[in-house]
Amino acid sequence: MREIGKLLIMLGLITITMGLTMFLISKMSDLNWLPGDIVIKRKNFVFIFPITTMIVLSVILTIVLNIIGRFFK
Repeated sequence: MREIGKLLIMLGLITITMGLTMFLISKMSDLNWLPGDIVIKRKNFVFIFPITTMIVLSVILTIVLNIIGRFFK
């Protein structure tokens, strides 16, 4: 029963993290992009490849998930 409780807490935290990430990404369209992000704007075409943003988010999520993983060991 204890393992199921831990699993439900982890799923809840993952869901919250994903929701916050999606919220922040939607807000980033209003902000300037980070240096290193590729943005190509043409007449009827916009290509955005946020490489720097993805690296920063990956590092932050890795740290957060490692802390959470150690807490539930």
